[in-house]
Amino acid sequence: MDEIGTRLPPMAGVVRVGLRHPVRWIIAALCVVVLVIVGRAFAYGQIEWAYVGRFLTAKAIVQGFGNTLLLTALAMALGIILGLIAALMRLSENPVAKAIAGGYIWFFRGTPIYLQLLLWFNLALIFPSVGIPGLWEARMVDVMTPFWAALLGLGVCQGAYTAEVIRAGILSVDAGQVEAARAVGMRGPQVMRHIVLPQTLRIITPPISNEVIGMLKHTSIAAVISYNEVMHTASMIYFVNNRVIEMLIVCSIYYLAAVTILSILQSLLEKRLGRSLNRSSRRVASEEGAGA
Repeated sequence: MDEIGTRLPPMAGVVRVGLRHPVRWIIAALCVVVLVIVGRAFAYGQIEWAYVGRFLTAKAIVQGFGNTLLLTALAMALGIILGLIAALMRLSENPVAKAIAGGYIWFFRGTPIYLQLLLWFNLALIFPSVGIPGLWEARMVDVMTPFWAALLGLGVCQGAYTAEVIRAGILSVDAGQVEAARAVGMRGPQVMRHIVLPQTLRIITPPISNEVIGMLKHTSIAAVISYNEVMHTASMIYFVNNRVIEMLIVCSIYYLAAVTILSILQSLLEKRLGRSLNRSSRRVASEEGAGA
């Protein structure tokens, strides 16, 4: 249309020609070629696929992956609990609590998780025994098994990272809502439980879900302290039969399947939380409209 709002007549003889993107097609062709080369290498290389199918359902591998899932769930639960406590302590006005939480986050985010697992597993060198003198005592070397060392190492370290995620989620909640809740007589714990944390949950769901996926893969580090997760079990098998790549492919299939399922669950959870938030927003808007 021109400046006075009238429709301009179509230009006779003008043919619309789409833009050409030769570089895009060249890159796509190169990607296809690379995929074909890699696929052919896996299909016709020195890989005994019969061993992959055989050990994919082997009892030792299934049990090892079950230990991986168990360690992932427990370590993440411990990390979320510790992270929530540390986040609240960092946001507290108590300088002692804030300093303790800050030191905890500083240490466990500042040292490699590989190192932390070794420290937990060799804790008997610092504390030979554990318990209450005269009532119950036990040797630390008997108490700190590979499972407990892996659980504490992964869970306590995860808590330091989760604390910052939760703290960021709490700080992202509108301060006006907190002030309004206090204005109607709600106390600090009530404001946190009914106003702040529900909104924080929706905000931190994506990063926490990513942390769960990361934890699933980080459990493989527990092989260094001989915890029988799937990678350690696979390594013990290929040390015997020398089928290294086949056992690694088996582990890859299990990890990819688990990550795929977790990603689907994450998407469903995000949609559900989004619908809940939309319903709450519509209800608040309708109440405000009725009040007006």
